[in-house]
Amino acid sequence: MPDVEVFTDGACLGNPGPGGWAAIMRAGGHEKVLSGSEVHTTNNRMELMGVIQALQSMTRPVSVQICTDSQYVIKGMTEWIAGWQKRGWMNSQKKPVENQDLWKSLLLASKPHTLTWVWVKGHSGHIENERCDVLARDQAILAQAAR
Repeated sequence: MPDVEVFTDGACLGNPGPGGWAAIMRAGGHEKVLSGSEVHTTNNRMELMGVIQALQSMTRPVSVQICTDSQYVIKGMTEWIAGWQKRGWMNSQKKPVENQDLWKSLLLASKPHTLTWVWVKGHSGHIENERCDVLARDQAILAQAAR
């Protein structure tokens, strides 16, 4: 059983375009909701930001279960990142890894914790994923209005 459950999602109105991210964190019967936005971004960046912001908000090392509908984030952290680092942050096509700044931030934020990744199908009725989707979209709408 993890110390903390984290549910995350990202959204973008256009890709690129205004975007939002959200994270719901649960531990010991308590819940904390985080969300934010950027005026010009991509969906993948917002997916990463949800996880980064949740991990950065933790004040001590814990066991964390991260539930996300983003295969990009999960595969990036569990399959691709070791190769990217080994190749000096180049992908398998010998091109610079996209969103390298956020991948590095995610690595740093995850370092003190023990992470377990859980994929949930997006828009399938998963309550926390649906909540995060609404929160992230609301943030993207706010970012669009700020343009």
